[in-house]
Amino acid sequence: MTPPWSRRLQAGLTLLACEVVAVVAAPFLLPDPNQIQDPRGASLLPPLSRVWIVSLADGTSWAGSEVRRQEGKLFVYRGRSWEGAEETAVVSVQPQWYLLGSDTLGRDVASRLVAAGRISLAVGLLALGLAVTWGTGVGLAAGLGPPWLDRLLMALVDAALAVPVLFVLLAASAFLRPSLATVVFMLALFSWMGVARLVRGQALVAREQPWFLAARGLGLPPLTVATVHLLPHTLTPLTADAALRLADLILLEAALSFLGFGVPPPVPSWGNMAAEGFEVWRLAWWLPLLPGLAITVTVLAFALIADGLGEMARGDAGPRG
Repeated sequence: MTPPWSRRLQAGLTLLACEVVAVVAAPFLLPDPNQIQDPRGASLLPPLSRVWIVSLADGTSWAGSEVRRQEGKLFVYRGRSWEGAEETAVVSVQPQWYLLGSDTLGRDVASRLVAAGRISLAVGLLALGLAVTWGTGVGLAAGLGPPWLDRLLMALVDAALAVPVLFVLLAASAFLRPSLATVVFMLALFSWMGVARLVRGQALVAREQPWFLAARGLGLPPLTVATVHLLPHTLTPLTADAALRLADLILLEAALSFLGFGVPPPVPSWGNMAAEGFEVWRLAWWLPLLPGLAITVTVLAFALIADGLGEMARGDAGPRG
């Protein structure tokens, strides 16, 4: 009988589902995250602010908290002063809401926060895919191969685990051209070791099981035994580990971007948004706070999913007294 879903798994999936819906639906509801409005009138606006966007015939636009018409002119309160333009030069006057405020360039923080979520999740998932692929291959080779290969591969894993990941990533990023592909590759390069240890442990246990000995006795090729008979038995612990590892990758990517060695601007990520906001946190507290909250919620969601999957694997997901 399949154990019921744990409350932690349900909570984690709910948080993740809400985040995915926001990431998918936001481009249809929010403005362009890279659109720079008039910095003089739309910069560092607090959450739930409304401004009037005045488009002029010369292609420029003004942003102001108030607009007035007087003697054939349209006056806009930009920043801390009024500025007027002939009404014949005004193309349109539209209100715009900043649900989560604006940054120093007048860009919508809500749009950038969601766009950064797409980037951070994509980087984490791609790095996780590479790490799981590499780690699974090394783990199977170590667990099912001859003893000398096991010792060699595990020595390599132990040496890689002893490396201080963050410092090495910072050093490598200083010499490599910053790009999304570079960030994904570097994150995956230092994340496969735990997967290899997990898969190797499962393989060592499976080697003593009757079904495994029967498959080997039938003369099946080692690759078939590993992929068809062994891998299904590692899916549950591997999935739980992957959920927790994805949270670590997102957190590590945010740390790198915060330090200036991750996703290069102007592409938004939660890390570089927090770094930009930290420079003006005394004037705009929401700029560093909101990306930090987004990272916290995402990491919490994946941690709850990993814990819930672990409970299901142990069969103790039922209600507790």
